[in-house]
Amino acid sequence: MKTSPTPDAVSWRHHLHRHPETGFQEVATSQYIAEVLTAIGLEPVTGVGGTGVVASVTRGTGSGAIGLRADMDGLPIDERTGLLYASEHPGRMHACGHDGHMAMVLGAAARLQAEGGFDGTVRFVFQPAEEHGLGAKAMLADGLLERFPMDSLFGLHSMPGLAAGHIHTRIGGLMASEDNFEIRITGRGGHAARPQMVIDPIIIGSEIVLALQTIVSRNVDPAQSAVVSCTEFLTDGARNAIPGEVVIKGDTRSFDPVVQTLLEDRMRQICAGIAAAHGATCTVTYTHEFEPTVNDAQCVSAAVTAATAVVGADRVDGNCLPWLASEDFGAFGRAIPACFALIGNGTQPGAGGTPLHSRDYDFNDEVLEIGISYYVELIKSLLPDTRTVHVP
Repeated sequence: MKTSPTPDAVSWRHHLHRHPETGFQEVATSQYIAEVLTAIGLEPVTGVGGTGVVASVTRGTGSGAIGLRADMDGLPIDERTGLLYASEHPGRMHACGHDGHMAMVLGAAARLQAEGGFDGTVRFVFQPAEEHGLGAKAMLADGLLERFPMDSLFGLHSMPGLAAGHIHTRIGGLMASEDNFEIRITGRGGHAARPQMVIDPIIIGSEIVLALQTIVSRNVDPAQSAVVSCTEFLTDGARNAIPGEVVIKGDTRSFDPVVQTLLEDRMRQICAGIAAAHGATCTVTYTHEFEPTVNDAQCVSAAVTAATAVVGADRVDGNCLPWLASEDFGAFGRAIPACFALIGNGTQPGAGGTPLHSRDYDFNDEVLEIGISYYVELIKSLLPDTRTVHVP
């Protein structure tokens, strides 16, 4: 589905793409968003949760309040798109579509401010540090919901590989939790020619890496989803020396808190058992980085209805497969009813299909207007303007 994007939204996105900033460093981004919001007639509040921005627009006397959220931060990646509006900051780029997310919420703010057509209050929430998994919690800790009360919150995320402008969501777990782990194995190092005199942490670590894969295959219910990934294997050895210590790092993904606990418990048991069998010691550091993104049923129903009105039923999936990536939006979803949805960026590389977090990725301008229209339709359906004008 092709559209003619709102010219201002394209301009806003290209400016934001050109000037990316990473988590909690979004100073210029915050200032720019505040300037745009002010220019369209709103009164933004800055510094919420660090560099976050919130603005509100109210029409009529309705007590309902709905939030629209966009994330602000870029990634520490060198861009190689060759775009005219490519990043001007070496080592930083908008490789996850947050520039497009901000432009869609700004576009919705501009249209709702200009058109009205709803009865209640809309909150436009621009969140820092999504990639860190810390920005939503920072805004909540700074009194976001007390200072700017909301009945529910909605967001969109660019999705390469999904046809441009299609909108997918689901009730329940849409995106996974992310937990990080560090396994430190201490053995006894020594000369590579005398292995009988050492306690080899490489052997122990290798056994642990393989054994951890049995957690998902043999401990997690096959009807549940989970991932255990070891992503780094570090030693203090040399070419001719068996190391004394090995560090294994990685992460786990899941949707269910029970599964999340199971992954940690089994990891600790496996590591302790294998290390003890070899006469080594082992410590496991396990941290919870991202909440799972769990969608409220009523919010999903509203989202599907709005999306269908904008793009048609054949381009909407209200029961899509879950995605095992993680998203800081999940922290908001634990605090208030919420719905996160995926908006298709395109299927072909170079035309929206380049993967997220790639140096070649770019948000597809053709879907900006779809996202804006979706947000506007959502607000007008959830905060209907039922007031009538009396004609004498």
